[in-house]
Amino acid sequence: MLKNSRVSASLAALLLTATASVLAAETAPVMDSKSCESPKYPKAALMNEETGTVTMGFLVATDGKVVESKVEKSSGSKSLDKAALSALSQCKFKAGTKDGKPEQTWAKVDFVWKLE
Repeated sequence: MLKNSRVSASLAALLLTATASVLAAETAPVMDSKSCESPKYPKAALMNEETGTVTMGFLVATDGKVVESKVEKSSGSKSLDKAALSALSQCKFKAGTKDGKPEQTWAKVDFVWKLE
């Protein structure tokens, strides 16, 4: 009987933890596209007809400014990755929230480079 009590207590603790994380309402930061300039195609990448999608992560402060940025998945071209990261790091965001209060959180942004 003692063994079953431990299992029940462990299960109850897991359910409580899962419920607590669900109740902590979180929203992700949202980019304000009006505050952003489109990245400029690097000349070398344009001449080499390089294309691809770069996935970037941005740590957004409570005031909506980017405090850290990184390439999470490369487009396959360092110059395209660098241009996108540089331009989009200047964007403003609406800060993410936790339990209704602004909180510093990460946002993911994909930028697609294509020739038209």
